Amino acid sequence: MISLQNISIQFGGEYLFEDVSFYINANDRIGLVGSNGAGKTTLMKILIGKQEPDSGIVQKAKYVSIGYLQQETEHLEGRSLIEETESAFDDVKKIESDLEEIHLQLQNTSHENPEFNDLIELQGEFQHKLEALDAFRIRSKTEKVLMGLGFSVEDFGRDCNEFSGGWQMRISLAKLLLKNPSLLLLDEPTNHLDIESLEWLENYLRSYEGAIVLISHDRAFLDNMTKRTLAIVNGNFEEYSGNYSFYETESVARKALVVAAFKNQQSQIKQTEQFIERFRYKATKARQVQSRIKQLDKVERIEIEDEESGIRFHFPSPPPSGKVVMELKSISKKYGDNLVLTNLNFMVERGDRIAFVGVNGAGKSTLSKIIAGVEKLTSGERIVGYNAAIAYFAQHQADELDGNKTVYESAAELSSGESRTRLQTLLGSFLFRGDDVMKKVRVLSGGEKSRLALARMLLSPANLLVMDEPTNHLDMRSKKILQDALEKFDGTYIIVSHDRHFLDTIVNKVVEVKNHSAKTYIGNVSEYLAAKKKEIEQANVKPQSQNQSRARTNEMKRAEAEERQRISKFTKTLKEKLHKVEKELETKEERKSECEKLMSDPNFYTNAEQVKSVTTEFKKLSEDVSWLYADWEKLTADIEKVVKANS
Repeated sequence: MISLQNISIQFGGEYLFEDVSFYINANDRIGLVGSNGAGKTTLMKILIGKQEPDSGIVQKAKYVSIGYLQQETEHLEGRSLIEETESAFDDVKKIESDLEEIHLQLQNTSHENPEFNDLIELQGEFQHKLEALDAFRIRSKTEKVLMGLGFSVEDFGRDCNEFSGGWQMRISLAKLLLKNPSLLLLDEPTNHLDIESLEWLENYLRSYEGAIVLISHDRAFLDNMTKRTLAIVNGNFEEYSGNYSFYETESVARKALVVAAFKNQQSQIKQTEQFIERFRYKATKARQVQSRIKQLDKVERIEIEDEESGIRFHFPSPPPSGKVVMELKSISKKYGDNLVLTNLNFMVERGDRIAFVGVNGAGKSTLSKIIAGVEKLTSGERIVGYNAAIAYFAQHQADELDGNKTVYESAAELSSGESRTRLQTLLGSFLFRGDDVMKKVRVLSGGEKSRLALARMLLSPANLLVMDEPTNHLDMRSKKILQDALEKFDGTYIIVSHDRHFLDTIVNKVVEVKNHSAKTYIGNVSEYLAAKKKEIEQANVKPQSQNQSRARTNEMKRAEAEERQRISKFTKTLKEKLHKVEKELETKEERKSECEKLMSDPNFYTNAEQVKSVTTEFKKLSEDVSWLYADWEKLTADIEKVVKANS
C-alpha cells in the first residue's frame, strides 16, 4: 500500500535516520516506538508529505487516502459541534448538492429532450455514489462517534470554541474516524481520553477496515491495538512481528546479540590497531600495515543504545501516619452555578493505593485538589488524619517554578541531602540528561516543566501522595521508573490517570467519580472494568415497566417506519436502473442469439460482407452483455447491502 525506500533525513547536520526502508500493508496495525526525539512524529510527517526526506522515495498506491491526528490539533470555532464534525462528509455534501441541481433540471426539461436521458443517467450515478458512501446514515454515524468519545447530546449545538484543548482533540479525532481513510496515523490519540472513551476507541478501531499506525505511551493501548512494532533506535528501523510486550521481550534478546557482536568487533578492532601501532614504522611490514588501515576504515561500526535500564528511584521514607489519613464528610463543591460534587463522603486509610477514574469533567481533579488542600469546599468537612504529610502534583504547578534557577538547583532545594550523583540519576530518569540539568527553568517547554515538578514532588518526604495525571509527559522508560518507585512506596497515594497499564499493578482501589459523587471499587483497574461491564449487563436485563415497554415499542415502530422510507427512497433509483439494465440485457441477448443462429448456417460464410458485419456485431454484443451482467451484479449487491444494513 505504502513503501518508504532508502529514506534519510537530517537536522543540524546530524541524521535522524539514514537509508532506512519500511512498508505498510492494508489492514496493518503498527506501533511506532522509540525514545523522545528518535523521529517517530517526523516519520508520520514524511508519510503524509508534510516533511520531505533529504533522500529516498515514498511510494503510495493511487487509491490510498491518509488521515493524520497530530498531538497539537487546530483550534476549531465558528460552527456547532455537530456541524464541524459532519464537515468530514464534505464530499457527500457536494454530491447531494449536485443531485439537487439535477432534480431541478429534470423538472424543467422535456421528456423528448435528448438531455433528459443524460440527466436520468447522471441522477443514477450520483445516487449510486451516495449509496456507496453510506450517505443516509451520516447523522447517526456522527452522533455515535461523538458520544463514544464522551460528548453528550446537549453538546451537539454548542460552538466548538467553547471546548477546551482536550475536547478539541476529540473533535478532530471524530472527524478523522468519520472520513474513514485507508491509513490512519495517530500521534498520541489517548492523551486526553478518559478510560470509558479509551475503551470505546479501542473497540471502534478493532473493526476498522483500513491500516493504522500509532504512537502512544499508553502501553495497554499499544498492546491491544498493534500486531507489528517499528522501533526507531539510533537512526535505524527495527521491525518486530508483535505488539509492545512482544517487542519489549524480543528487543532484550536482540540487544544481547548486538552487545555480543559489539564486544567481538571491538576486540578485533583493538587487535588490528595494536598491529598497526606495533609495525607502523617497520619497512618490511609496510604493505600489511596499509592493508590493515584500509580494512579498519571499511569496518561498519556496530553501535549500541545508551544503557539506562539500570536507573532506579526510591521515595524518601515517609513519616508514619494514623490509620485514617484523610476523611471527607458530606462535602459539596460548586463553581458558580456549576455543581461538581454534592454530599460526598470519602475516607482514605493508611496503605490505600487509589486510582480516581471517570469521564473528563466529572470532578476527579477537583476531588484530588480538595484532598490535597489546594481547593476550598463549598460545604462539608475535610478532616486531616494524624501526622498526615501531603505532597501534591498537578500540571499547573509547573508554572510556579522559579524560572531563574537551573533544573539541578530547582531539584536540589528539596533533595534533603541527596548526593549529586543520585540527584542527577533521578533527573535523568525524567529525561533531563547531560547538560539539560544546567538549563534555566524559564527556557523549558511545558512538558519539561511538568516533569521537573513531578521530580521535585518525589524528593519531598510525605505519607500521602496526590498526583493528577503524573504520566502525561513521560516516555515508557520514565513511567516504568515511577511505577517501580510507587510499588515500593510505604505510604498512601491517590492518582488521577487513564493509563490502565500504569495503574493496574500499583492500585488496590478504584474510585469512580460520577454524577457529583464517588463510588469505590475494591481491586485494580482491570477488576473495576470487569465489575462495570457486569453492572451494565445486569442493568440491560432488568424487566421494564409496561409504560416503558409500550413507549419503547412505539418508538421502535416509528423509527422502523422512518427507516423503511429512507430505504425506499435510496433504493428506488437503483431499482429503476436495474430494471433498465435488465431490459437492455434481454434485448442484446436476443440479438446475440440471432447472430449465433446465422453463424451456425453453413451458407452464412459464402457472403464475405455478411460475415464481416455479423461477426463484428456479435463481438460487440458479447462485450456489451458481459458489461451489463457486471452492472446487474453490482446493482443487485448494492440493493441487498442497503436492505441488509438496515434490517
